[in-house]
Amino acid sequence: MSNEIVNKVASSGLITIDLEEYYPKGERVVFDIKPLLFQELILKEKDFREYIKQHDWAQYQNKFVAVTCTADAIVPTWAYMLIGIALEPYAKKVVFGTKDTLEAMLFHEALEQINFELYKDQRVVVKGCGNLPVTTHAYVELANALRPYVKSMMYGEPCSTVPLYKAKTT
Repeated sequence: MSNEIVNKVASSGLITIDLEEYYPKGERVVFDIKPLLFQELILKEKDFREYIKQHDWAQYQNKFVAVTCTADAIVPTWAYMLIGIALEPYAKKVVFGTKDTLEAMLFHEALEQINFELYKDQRVVVKGCGNLPVTTHAYVELANALRPYVKSMMYGEPCSTVPLYKAKTT
């Protein structure tokens, strides 16, 4: 009888996908229009345009920016567009919405770069725990993208997984 330890996980043929590897690196910031509103209710066009001219947009250099308004106010679409135009030369990415919206869009773009054909008829584990803030949105999008290709899909760690999908055998 051999005392050799066999790593069954390594020999299982499972492929692990770690979404942290696709996490776009860079600082995330939220640009809130609320402080620019008169009494946090009204956008005064002249004042707003002056702010756009005077603001130091270079502080957003190479950052991911979510543009939003946390006040319960009606902000015209063109105001968000002006901010986007001002940020565009500096920011890596500008989106309208919350920080969660920003994360969802960043992961969407990252996942679009994956060649899912590489996972055709493979047994895949989508790694769960990690150190970076991978959104649930990213996990759902990855699962939907993988499903048409994989033989099976699990979530967690290769030694302890939750089954998600198994292709029907014909």
